[in-house]
Amino acid sequence: MRTDLTASYGEERLPRYTSYPTAPHFSAAIGADTYARWLAELPSNASASLYLHVPFCREMCWYCGCHTQIVRRDGLIAAYQQTLRSEITQVADTIGRRIKVEHIHFGGGTPTIMAPEAFAELMAEMRHAFFVLPSAEIAVEVDPRTLTAEMVEAMRLSGVNRASLGVQSFDPVVQHAINRVQSYEQTASVVDMLRQAGIKGLNFDLIYGLPHQTIASCVDTVRRSLALAPARFSVFGYAHVPDFKKHQRMINESHLPDGPARHDQACAIANALKEAGYVQIGLDHFARPDDAMAVAFEQGTLRRNFQGYTTDQSEVLLGFGASAIGHLPQGYVQNEVQIGAYQHSIADGRLATAKGYRLTEDDKLRADIIERIMCEFGANLADICARHGAEPEAMLQSAPRLKSLISDGVVRLDGNHLAIASDSRFLVRSVAAAFDAHLDPGKQLHSRAV
Repeated sequence: MRTDLTASYGEERLPRYTSYPTAPHFSAAIGADTYARWLAELPSNASASLYLHVPFCREMCWYCGCHTQIVRRDGLIAAYQQTLRSEITQVADTIGRRIKVEHIHFGGGTPTIMAPEAFAELMAEMRHAFFVLPSAEIAVEVDPRTLTAEMVEAMRLSGVNRASLGVQSFDPVVQHAINRVQSYEQTASVVDMLRQAGIKGLNFDLIYGLPHQTIASCVDTVRRSLALAPARFSVFGYAHVPDFKKHQRMINESHLPDGPARHDQACAIANALKEAGYVQIGLDHFARPDDAMAVAFEQGTLRRNFQGYTTDQSEVLLGFGASAIGHLPQGYVQNEVQIGAYQHSIADGRLATAKGYRLTEDDKLRADIIERIMCEFGANLADICARHGAEPEAMLQSAPRLKSLISDGVVRLDGNHLAIASDSRFLVRSVAAAFDAHLDPGKQLHSRAV
């Protein structure tokens, strides 16, 4: 990797491009009526993925960028779970048939904060409302500090076959600085419980750029994680945005690594995982060579959505819960962020859509280009433009940011085929941003590029 480019591009605030256009461009002009119409217009052969957001935790991790709140009373969680069930019924009734479902993902917050029986009821509701395929991937994000054996059993009985474990760092100094103390032994115990229950698809989430983090502590976390042999790793750079996430003000900014140090940490983690035999996938994922995600990467079928990189091929993502985002062929929709407002809408028999975005033909073209860049570190502009009835030359002319990326050796352009240099792949977000017609560099809405 070329460290000389970090100073040039690394401080830019850029999207992670889990969608295009990105969420800051959503508008209240898209509401419940529009969403209902889009649902009713879905093709008869459409399949869908489901995302369920559970916005509760027992305590706040100071690095967190999610929509979540701290709860002590389980009654609030139980009431929310009932609202989720009602929303599932409303959406299914609006579609008018049991649409096929290939992926289900529980995110948060801490989804496993629900009572085991409530989780099982929610899964049963989804199977009743939708045709969940026997081959469907059902994934749950897990906090190893609070997962119980009873919840693992409920997950097993409900058909869960993948779990994502938040690890972040095993360095106790870092853990205390981010208010997330989690021992290696706790994590190992949860891994053992999940595997004994037959949930063998395990992902570990790691973060670099945290306070007091060093290259040595990053590599040590990787070494200890490898002993537990997860199938996949997600490795994210900490996004410090205290103006948007007030709890991040608890982190002492003077203890955060600077741009070059973050770059070195990311490189060290990537090198350690690749040396252990994992395949680097896109911006921030790593997988064993025989894992479905690695296979999709090799075959050029990898996709990207609000959960990051995925093997999911569905063109429809239905989001449930407060702040949840959905994606349909017509555009994006997002539910009310505030839990009370979300619950009030559903209780009144209305879809909880608060804002969204209607895709234009140009948006769809650029979204395809950006997704291929994020997934494959390159894009065949001729093929993509042909599918959209556009000319690649016009698309290149509309991307003036490419000129500096090409002159700096970050990008190679062979005719209409764009490829990121192997030593510059850490700047994939910068290359994708060249095709972002909505990007406003003056607004600090996103995390640093490196």
